[in-house]
Amino acid sequence: MQKLNAVDWLALVLVLVGALNWGLVGLLDFDLVATLFGDMSLISRAIYSFVGIAALYIAAISMSLNKE
Repeated sequence: MQKLNAVDWLALVLVLVGALNWGLVGLLDFDLVATLFGDMSLISRAIYSFVGIAALYIAAISMSLNKE
Protein backbone atom coordinates (compact mmCIF):
# COMPACT_ATOMS: atom_id res chain seq x y z
CA MET A 1 0.00 0.00 0.00
CA GLN A 2 1.21 3.47 -0.87
CA LYS A 3 2.25 5.76 2.00
CA LEU A 4 0.28 8.95 2.50
CA ASN A 5 2.05 12.26 2.07
CA ALA A 6 1.21 15.52 3.86
CA VAL A 7 -1.33 16.61 1.23
CA ASP A 8 -3.11 13.25 1.46
CA TRP A 9 -3.34 13.56 5.26
CA LEU A 10 -4.59 17.14 5.04
CA ALA A 11 -7.26 16.11 2.55
CA LEU A 12 -8.35 13.22 4.78
CA VAL A 13 -8.62 15.51 7.81
CA LEU A 14 -10.65 18.05 5.83
CA VAL A 15 -13.01 15.37 4.54
CA LEU A 16 -13.42 14.10 8.10
CA VAL A 17 -14.25 17.62 9.31
CA GLY A 18 -16.82 17.95 6.53
CA ALA A 19 -18.36 14.57 7.29
CA LEU A 20 -18.64 15.36 10.99
CA ASN A 21 -20.18 18.74 10.22
CA TRP A 22 -22.76 17.17 7.89
CA GLY A 23 -23.49 14.53 10.51
CA LEU A 24 -24.20 17.25 13.04
CA VAL A 25 -26.40 19.08 10.54
CA GLY A 26 -28.37 15.92 9.76
CA LEU A 27 -28.75 14.64 13.30
CA LEU A 28 -28.97 17.80 15.38
CA ASP A 29 -29.62 20.59 12.87
CA PHE A 30 -26.38 22.18 14.11
CA ASP A 31 -23.77 23.62 11.73
CA LEU A 32 -20.51 23.72 13.69
CA VAL A 33 -18.57 25.63 11.03
CA ALA A 34 -21.22 28.35 10.84
CA THR A 35 -21.39 28.52 14.63
CA LEU A 36 -17.63 28.92 15.01
CA PHE A 37 -16.90 31.23 12.08
CA GLY A 38 -20.21 32.90 11.20
CA ASP A 39 -22.99 32.00 8.82
CA MET A 40 -21.47 32.17 5.31
CA SER A 41 -18.62 34.43 6.42
CA LEU A 42 -15.48 34.52 4.32
CA ILE A 43 -13.76 32.03 6.65
CA SER A 44 -16.67 29.56 6.71
CA ARG A 45 -17.00 29.75 2.92
CA ALA A 46 -13.27 29.05 2.61
CA ILE A 47 -13.60 26.03 4.93
CA TYR A 48 -16.55 24.69 2.94
CA SER A 49 -14.56 25.20 -0.29
CA PHE A 50 -11.46 23.46 1.07
CA VAL A 51 -13.56 20.53 2.27
CA GLY A 52 -15.12 20.20 -1.19
CA ILE A 53 -11.75 20.37 -2.93
CA ALA A 54 -10.36 17.80 -0.48
CA ALA A 55 -13.26 15.46 -1.24
CA LEU A 56 -12.55 15.73 -4.97
CA TYR A 57 -8.86 15.10 -4.32
CA ILE A 58 -9.60 12.00 -2.21
CA ALA A 59 -11.96 10.71 -4.89
CA ALA A 60 -9.27 11.21 -7.54
CA ILE A 61 -6.50 9.43 -5.60
CA SER A 62 -8.62 6.74 -3.96
CA MET A 63 -7.87 4.17 -6.67
CA SER A 64 -4.12 4.72 -6.46
CA LEU A 65 -4.17 4.34 -2.66
CA ASN A 66 -5.37 0.76 -3.07
CA LYS A 67 -2.49 -0.24 -5.39
CA GLU A 68 0.74 -1.69 -4.07
